[in-house]
Amino acid sequence: MTRLTRRIVLASLPGLGLATGCTGAPMAPASTLSPLFRKEDEISPAGLDWAHLKWRRGIENQRRADNGDGTFLNPILSGDHPDPTILRDGDRWLMTFSSFESYPGLVIWESRDLVNWTPLVAALKTNVGSVWAPELTQHNGRYLLYIPARFPEKRSIYVIHAERPEGPWSEPIDLNLPRHIDPGHAVGEDGSRWLFLSGGDRIRLSDDGLSTIGEVEHVYDPWRYPDEWVVEGFAPEGPKILRRGEWFYLITAVGGTAGPPTGHMVIVARSRSIHGPWEHDPENPIVRTWSSREKWWSRGHATLFEGPGGDWWMVYHGYENGFWTLGRQCLLDPVEWTKEGWFRPTGGDLSKPLKKPVNIAGAEHGMALSDDFSTDRMGVHWAFHAPGPNENARVSRDGDGLVLKASGASPTDSRPLTFICGDLGYEVEADIELEGDAEAGLLLFYSPKLYCGLGFSERGLVMHRVGTQRRGAAPADFGRRMQIRVQNDRHIVTCWTRTPGKAWTQYGVRFETSGYNHNTAWDFLSLRPAVYCAGSGAARVRGVSYRAL
Repeated sequence: MTRLTRRIVLASLPGLGLATGCTGAPMAPASTLSPLFRKEDEISPAGLDWAHLKWRRGIENQRRADNGDGTFLNPILSGDHPDPTILRDGDRWLMTFSSFESYPGLVIWESRDLVNWTPLVAALKTNVGSVWAPELTQHNGRYLLYIPARFPEKRSIYVIHAERPEGPWSEPIDLNLPRHIDPGHAVGEDGSRWLFLSGGDRIRLSDDGLSTIGEVEHVYDPWRYPDEWVVEGFAPEGPKILRRGEWFYLITAVGGTAGPPTGHMVIVARSRSIHGPWEHDPENPIVRTWSSREKWWSRGHATLFEGPGGDWWMVYHGYENGFWTLGRQCLLDPVEWTKEGWFRPTGGDLSKPLKKPVNIAGAEHGMALSDDFSTDRMGVHWAFHAPGPNENARVSRDGDGLVLKASGASPTDSRPLTFICGDLGYEVEADIELEGDAEAGLLLFYSPKLYCGLGFSERGLVMHRVGTQRRGAAPADFGRRMQIRVQNDRHIVTCWTRTPGKAWTQYGVRFETSGYNHNTAWDFLSLRPAVYCAGSGAARVRGVSYRAL
C-alpha cells in the first residue's frame, strides 16, 4: 500500500503523452504542466520539524525507544500513557498510568532496564469512573494503588491492594475524598503515613493504608510562575514525595496538563520533615517546554526515582509535537544531584538519543496489537470505553474470533472496544461478520462525541465523521461479512472495504483528524483504533491486524 506522504508520479494515462521517459522536446516547467502531472508534496504538516528523527522498529513495525546501541530515544512508552507512577520492586520497576474511562484499567507494566517495558496485568476491574493520576506504592509487603476517579455525580479517591503486583487486586475501597485528585503516598520520619493531594493539601492514612484519619489539611503553597507566562492554568497537581538522606523532596506539576504547549511544568520543594516547612527550589521550574518548536509539549507530572546502578531518573509525560491525538506519552529523563542537594534533569528537550540506564540483552518491549482472539487479552490490550454494569458479558470467544454483542444505536452509545497505539502512522484491519440486525465497524475513537471510520449493516455502509453518521449505498458483492481497513497517516485517514477474497475498494471520503484531541473535546483521552457493534444481534470479529507505517 503506497503511503500518502510519498510523492505520486502518474506514469501513464490513456490518450496522453508522458511527462517523463519521453524523448524529443524538453519537459515543461512544473508551473505549466497539466495538473494531472503535478506531484503531491507533504499532505500533513504534523511533526515536520522533527521528521528527521528515526526510531528502531519492533513488533508490527511499532517504534521502540531502545536503539540497540546502548542508547534510547524517547518516548519509552509511546501512545497514551499519562501521569506515570513508578515503583522499584527488587530488580524490576513497575509503572502504571491514568486510564480514564477505559476498563479494565490501570495496566501495570514491568521493566528491568527502564527503557523496554512489557504489560503484566490490568489491576482495576470495577468501574469507579474516569481514572485520573494514580499512585502505585508498596508498604510492609503490600502493594497499593491509590486511584482518583470521577463520575458526573460522584468524585472520590479509592484504594485497591494486592499481595503481588500480578494480582489478584482487591475491589476498590472508597476513601471519601471528593474534592481532590492525584494522591501521592508518603511515609514520614516518624513512620506516619500520608496522602499528599492536589492543591498543596494532605491527609493522614491509617497504618494499613486502607482508610484515612482526621481531615484534609493544607500544608504547602506551591511556587508560582510569572503571570505573563503562557500556560493553561495554575492547577497544582501530581504531588510526589521522595526521601533521600535528610531531605524530603516534594515534586509537583503546575501550569495545566494541556492547553498551550508551554503550559505544563515540574517544580520542586524540600523539607527536613514530612510536616514542613517546604523550601522552593531556586531554579523552578526544573522541567518545562519553552517553545512550541520543541519535540515534546506540555512536559510535566514527574516522579523522581533511583535507577539500576545508583543513577537517578525522572519519568513524566508530554504531548508529541503535532500529535495531541496520541495523548500524553511517557518520557524518561536522566537526573544529576548538585552539591547543594537539589537535582537537575540532564536530558535537555529529550529530542536526542540518551544513554540507557543499563544494557540487558534480549529485552522485550511492548506487545502485538494484532489479535486473532485465540486468547483473552481484555485489559492488557483491549478495553471498553466507559462500560456499564456487566459490560464484559457482551464479549465471548468460541475459537472462531470474538463475538461482540450489540449495544446502543451508534458508536456514541455503543461502548466500543478500543486499544492504545503510539505510532505517527498506522493501518488497522478488521474482519467482521454481522449476526442479527446489527451494525458494526472499525473506528478511530476519541470519545462518544468525536470519532471517525466505517461501519456497515445489512442496509449498506455507514460513514462516521466528527461523531456523526451518514449512511450510503451497499458496495458490489455486499454481504454480511466485510473486511475494513483504516489508515491513519499523520492525521490523514483513508478507509477501504472488501468482501473476503476480493480486491480492496477505497472509500470515497478521507478524514483529517488532527483536531480529535483534548484541546478540542476535553476528557484527556487519545485517538484509538476501536471496534463497535450497535443495534441488535452481534458482530463476529475474526481478527484485527495492526501495522505501523
